[in-house]
Amino acid sequence: MRKILGLLTVSTCLLAVTNKDRQKVEDRLTEASTVFSEVMSAPDKGIPTDLLNDAHCIVIVPGLKKGAFIVGGQYGKGFMNCRGAKAGWSAPAAVRMEGGSIGFQIGGSETDIVMLVMNDRGGERLMQSQFTLGGEGEVAAGPVGRQATAQTDAKFTAEILSWSRSRGVFAGISLKGATLRQDLDDNEAMYGRRLETKDVVTGTVNATTSGRRLIANLSKHSHRENL
Repeated sequence: MRKILGLLTVSTCLLAVTNKDRQKVEDRLTEASTVFSEVMSAPDKGIPTDLLNDAHCIVIVPGLKKGAFIVGGQYGKGFMNCRGAKAGWSAPAAVRMEGGSIGFQIGGSETDIVMLVMNDRGGERLMQSQFTLGGEGEVAAGPVGRQATAQTDAKFTAEILSWSRSRGVFAGISLKGATLRQDLDDNEAMYGRRLETKDVVTGTVNATTSGRRLIANLSKHSHRENL
């Protein structure tokens, strides 16, 4: 009887931890969706629409902590969505942004990061277990404004375009030196399995409730007929 009670207690504790982890991920998904919506709703201050329409994948990392940029610790957690064969957005895969250098600093206590992956090669790089921005592929500061791409060749030269938002200011930023890693723990919290990024964004994984909201938000602000 004691053994049974012990097993039940352990199982209950594990379930509580799992539910807590899942809720944290769901809350972060909601935050990522809010960040994207606010960026795209800002009058002539957001990501150019044609870039978003042409993007193969998007990465959103809400609320990176400024202190970590100095000590070289973990920057923050976010999500990556990619377009599938029918041009619809995939379920989100959890990612972590780490590393960088002292020069990689942005004002404000917290900074939101948005990245667009503009071609298949860039998408394949980000689906690796670990990818160093600017080290293994080209990353550039993205232009700001609905019609900004008419004045830049970034759309044609960079695999990855990146932006930051801190204290209400939205601007392109180069993230060279930062490392993007897949987050197997958060994927497991979301989907109940330790899935790799590629398994999520190229497979038939069913998004969670908050994940579906993020997908709907991405679809609302972007469209394209063919890959």
